[in-house]
Amino acid sequence: MITRRSRRRRNALVGAVIIGLVVAVVGVGAIATDTLGAGDLYGRALAKVDRFLAGPVPDRSAPATVRITDPPEFGADDEVLVEPGDSAAPDATAHLAPSDGVSSPGVDPAATPTPKPERLPIDVDIVKNPNKVFAHEIEVTWCSSAGVQMTLAVLGLVDTSHEQQVEIQSRVRRWESYRDSHNGNWGPSAMSLALDAYGASGYEVHAYDSRQGAMRGAARAIQKTNSPAILLTWRGAHTWIMTGFRADADPSVFGNAKIEGAYILDPWYPDISSIWGPSDPPGTFQDASELIRNYLPWKRPEGRYADRDGLFVAVIPTIRVDR
Repeated sequence: MITRRSRRRRNALVGAVIIGLVVAVVGVGAIATDTLGAGDLYGRALAKVDRFLAGPVPDRSAPATVRITDPPEFGADDEVLVEPGDSAAPDATAHLAPSDGVSSPGVDPAATPTPKPERLPIDVDIVKNPNKVFAHEIEVTWCSSAGVQMTLAVLGLVDTSHEQQVEIQSRVRRWESYRDSHNGNWGPSAMSLALDAYGASGYEVHAYDSRQGAMRGAARAIQKTNSPAILLTWRGAHTWIMTGFRADADPSVFGNAKIEGAYILDPWYPDISSIWGPSDPPGTFQDASELIRNYLPWKRPEGRYADRDGLFVAVIPTIRVDR
């Protein structure tokens, strides 16, 4: 009879053998210097061993992915967003004219219509000192825990120490689920749960039809909540923290504002990826070409995700924070 203790002992032995094989194949020196990506290979082998030792990924509920579809009117040049109770929005009665000289109830015919907002470029970044809130991912597979840590650091809820990141990473088993990540560990839903557990409530997983739609959604959320957004880059394999943006118009006012780029905290920095190339320092403005290169539709090799495949995924704040 195989007991739980003997199963754990067997799994630990298998894990040790796997790690030993990786070290034997690539060499300690190559791992230390990351020659030909050896360090990356070693880190991923450790992650797989950790997953193996943890057992099957739990099949439990997870925060749903909210599908966001850009309305057709976002392409209209004169599209202006109007939100209930928004005093800065155009006057909803401005286009109502009295008939036959008789005023409509509640409408002053002599009132001056509210002028249409002027379309001007906008540059927003809620983080003034990106180095202060930056955290490098300690292991090559810890971009999510580092991303959660930086988001919380921007909000003043945690520090950027290695100890803090290790603590966040150690708690992922509480939040992981198969529907969020078939591989286990971190998915965007687990990130939203982790943020909530540390005091950053209201983060939701959104999936957008287009890159511009996702960037507009993230930009509006940053403006509205004074909180960073999380972009699932590299087809869902990596995490970028978006703290601001540049646009040709205010996206909270103009539905068709074009987001020209974003201010990003990349936990991969200062490492170099054999696939994606060098990473950039904290707070780098990633222009449209860099977003096209890095922020790609969700596509994961481990299987299908019906509510994310082919879409641009982000973890979006919904509750305003005064800092």
